Amino acid sequence: MKSLVVFSLAAVTIALSSPAGAQTYPARSIRIITANSAGGTSDIFVRALAEELQKRLGQPVIVENRSGGGMNIAGRACADAGNDGYTICLLPNETLTLNQFTFKTIPYDPEKDFEPITNAFINTQVMVVSAKLNVKSLDELARLSKAQPGTLSYSALAIPMQVTFDNWKKATGADVVFVPSRGGNDMVTGLLTGTTPIAIVGLPNFIQYIRSGVVNAIAVDSDTRSDLFPDVPTLRELGFPNLAPVYFGFVAPAGCPKEIVQKLHDEIVSIGNEPAFRQKRLLDIGVVPVFDGPAEFDRYLGLQRENGRKLVRESGFQPR
Repeated sequence: MKSLVVFSLAAVTIALSSPAGAQTYPARSIRIITANSAGGTSDIFVRALAEELQKRLGQPVIVENRSGGGMNIAGRACADAGNDGYTICLLPNETLTLNQFTFKTIPYDPEKDFEPITNAFINTQVMVVSAKLNVKSLDELARLSKAQPGTLSYSALAIPMQVTFDNWKKATGADVVFVPSRGGNDMVTGLLTGTTPIAIVGLPNFIQYIRSGVVNAIAVDSDTRSDLFPDVPTLRELGFPNLAPVYFGFVAPAGCPKEIVQKLHDEIVSIGNEPAFRQKRLLDIGVVPVFDGPAEFDRYLGLQRENGRKLVRESGFQPR
């Protein structure tokens, strides 16, 4: 009987020492590490979500931008953080499933260092060309580039989009030169001045320019056409299915207690599915909400890892 009492007291002690067991989480501020710089699509989204999360959890939620290094700086910062639930991360596809194939080495293990929480959204990418080129389709762009070899250039912020573009060039024989870009503003300037008249970039960055006719949208990389621009075909429709979607998912450092992962999941998904938030922060800017469960997101990561491996191998992209 005495041993039973001792065991029971020990169990209570363990439960009380556990943040999840004592239901005291969170007891202090939470930080969200993000791989992108301030002002971008994912940054604006995560700051709006952090504000709502703070209201629900009753503790400050602080966004920390750890951009640079091909999205690897944030990956390492997330992997090295404590796994007590007080650091979570919004990371893109490069960090989670692609960089392991496009870099010779990266400072974290994307398959072992993170606990999936939820895939928040897919950032639809759009291929745009300066209206000055008078090009309305991929076929027209390929023909123009071959008629003017070595004179047209394009930019892309994300490696997956560069790989996708290079696959298109390889399949069509298009002659377009890649020009590295430092950010969305550079891409806008290049398109408006005609110095780099072609780009493949997140749709939210170019909605106003497409609507004003300054640039022509000729393809999107989503599974279905964008509700904002239903006349623009998908790359898949045009015969280029091997894509690496640009998604942004919430993860925690490996070993974060499952109860905390689930609590964070439930709160984040509830915010993301709130109609007004969903409309303003996602649908109105052309991104696709997901908000799946931890297990579903884990399976998705596995699929995208294999997709990324295949895409990079077939494109001939050399790890840097």
